Formats: sequence, C-alpha cells, structure tokens
Amino acid sequence: MTAVTTSAEHAGVAVECVGVQKAFDGTPVLKSVDLSVEHGQVLCVIGPSGSGKSTFLRCINHLERIDGGLLRVAGEMVGYREHKGRLHELRHHEIARRRADIGMVFQGFNLFPHMTVLENIIEAPMSVRKVKRAEAVADARRLLEKVGLAGREEAYPRMLSGGQQQRVAIARALAMRPKIMLFDEPTSALDPELVGEVLSVMKELAAEGMTMIVVTHELGFAREVADTVVFMDGGYIVEQGPPAELFASPRTDRCRDFLGKVL
Repeated sequence: MTAVTTSAEHAGVAVECVGVQKAFDGTPVLKSVDLSVEHGQVLCVIGPSGSGKSTFLRCINHLERIDGGLLRVAGEMVGYREHKGRLHELRHHEIARRRADIGMVFQGFNLFPHMTVLENIIEAPMSVRKVKRAEAVADARRLLEKVGLAGREEAYPRMLSGGQQQRVAIARALAMRPKIMLFDEPTSALDPELVGEVLSVMKELAAEGMTMIVVTHELGFAREVADTVVFMDGGYIVEQGPPAELFASPRTDRCRDFLGKVL
C-alpha cells in the first residue's frame, strides 16, 4: 500500500485520518474518511447500522487493516511503518506495543469467563507492559473503585450484571493507561435500566480529559458530553460539528432525515 503524506500532524492531534478506505470482499465499507481528533476531545460517531461506524473504530487500533489512506494515533501508525514511500505491516509484537496505547471497549464486554474480575484487569498490564503483579493489583483495585465495583475482585463475569461486566471492561482498558479510549456502542447489549451506570463512568472519564471516540446510539449522551459529533452514512462522514449545531440544525438532508427518525 502506498503511503500518504500529510502536514496536519502536530502535538495536539490524537487521531488523524486522511482518505481512509476499507473494503470487505470487494465491497467498500469506508470510502475516503477524513477526520482529526485532538487530545482531550470527546468525539461521538452516530449513524444508521451498516454505515461503517464500527469498522472505522476497529481500523484505528488495527483490528481491521485499512486498504488505503493514512491513520495515525498520537503521531504513529498503529499497524504499519513507512519505507520508501510505501506502507509495510508491522510484526505482531510491534502492533501489540502500539495498540497498548489504545483502550477499546466492545459491545459484548469480551471478558475472559474463566478469570476473576481482578485477573481480567491485571492480565494485559502484566503481559504487555510488564507491570509487576503488586503494582497491577493495586491499580486494578483503584480502577474498580473508580467504576463503582470495589470489593468485586474475586467475582467471575457470570456473577455480574451486564452493566457491571461493561464497567469491568472499562477498568480493564484503563489499566493499560491508554492515550485514547475507543467505545463501540458500549451500551447496546445492556438492558435499559443498566445503561445509565455505564454512561456515568464514561461521563466521568470525559470530565477528566480522556480522549474518547464513541460509536453510540445514545444521542442524549452525545449531546451532553461530545465536543464534536460525526454523522456517518454509506462509508462517508456526511456531516460533523458541535452537538448543539448538528442536532439543532443539521446541514444535510440525510442527517436531517436520520435525526428526525431517532430523536
């Protein structure tokens, strides 16, 4: 894949996307996505199912390989290096090292069912970042208190509600001390009464200045917390702007039609 040069990179940019493309079996899913997210910014991505939102999120930490364009996190390409004008995929351990700076929370929690809550949280810091066990355990206990689950260290995922499992997943991601957090519809698998407890933790992270990209159907959360809202459809960013502007006065017919159906 040919490298793409850019002059937009600077210290304030956490995520930079230029002309990002992705296809599955020849079917384009992302079609030249351009986006810049600054450190400390909360960006919410909304749009209909199949618009490319989750694929875009997975491309940021190289869970999906991009087919074209440029994608950098904190100034570094996650899955590639550039050599003589072309991009070459990194080895697995190099990808893991760069991916460690990117926390990700999925729809389905993805906790290890055979591990306790504590073991789920300390596994990656110890194996990837080589953190000593005592330090990892102390950090895990602090994070569990932060997400409202102090005292549940020895519980197994099956013993927790969906909302509690998702909060453990957030603590697990934070244990890697990431530079950016990605959330892929983190409340979509939860019963309605459990959504609030997860959004509350996310609001606290936003208030603390964590850089966050959130794919969500929770438009109230996007309106309240986001600095910028992006509306995607058909693999493109159709519209973006501050939530007060995008929700109140969408500029495009497609965004206006979408919001008219979901608000």
